[in-house]
This record gives sequence, C-alpha cells and structure tokens, in this order.
Amino acid sequence: MSAEKDLYAVLGASPSDSVQQLRHRYQQLALQFHPDRLRGSSEAESGVKKFLEADAAWRILSDQNTRREYDLQRRAQELKQDWPVDCTVCLEDMTWDEEECVYTYGCRCGGGFSVSEEEVEEETQRRQQEEEEEQKTDGGVVVCCDTCSLSVCVTWSLHRKTQ
Repeated sequence: MSAEKDLYAVLGASPSDSVQQLRHRYQQLALQFHPDRLRGSSEAESGVKKFLEADAAWRILSDQNTRREYDLQRRAQELKQDWPVDCTVCLEDMTWDEEECVYTYGCRCGGGFSVSEEEVEEETQRRQQEEEEEQKTDGGVVVCCDTCSLSVCVTWSLHRKTQ
C-alpha cells in the first residue's frame, strides 16, 4: 500500500503533522467511514475501502520507526521522480573509460556525467523484459553531474554491442 498511495494524503494530513494530529485525522476518518456506521447504506462498499486505507496508513504512520522508514522511501521516490533532466545523451556519444569501466560525458559546468557498464547492462535487461511483456517504456538512465545540479538522460539501443 505504501508504494501505491501517499499515506499522508489518505489521512488528509501532511508529513509535518505530529502523531497527535495524525491520530485526530485517523479518528475522524474512522468515525466517518467505519463499516458499522455505513451498514446498509449505498456508500458502504466505498466507505469500507476508505476505512481500510485509513487504518493501514495509521498503522504505518503511528509508529515512529515505520513512519521514519516510510518517510525515507517517500523522499527517495520524490527525488527520483522530480530530478530535472537537462538533455538526452546517446550512450554512443559518451566516451568509454577503459580504466574506470564507465562511460563519461562532459557537463557544461566543467564537471562530468558517468554511467557504469553494470548500470547499462541492468537497464538493458529491464527494458528487454518490458519489451517482451509488451510494456514498452521510454528507456534510459538519469545521471547527475558530479559537480553541479544538472542531469542528463542517457539512452541507447537495446541491441547494442557491449564493450
């Protein structure tokens, strides 16, 4: 559940809310959507679903350890999704560094982007599997500059030859 929905949104709360505030939001939702309150009404089925979602969210967010873990996962996902991509670079346009076993590309700030052969192979296998399952997606790896905040999306053919 935690990977699919924002647990704070389920409770109508925010990550900065205290446990007491979260408890209050959970109690409001529990009173509103508890199956005993909705028994026999036309909204019973959707109400039970909302109650179960709120209950699952409360179980994770009420415990300090599980909440911290959820917050870390949530933050990692946000960073992964929101990273600004400056441009797209073809792997063939990058330079192969035999010594480091990485592909490199210069950034306009003077820094550089690098992608390891292992990352390329893992992403290629993932994309080939998606292609076989007919879940075609735009592929590539987002790589951050080692000096500034720019990032590029590195793309390549699934049928490329390895180094």
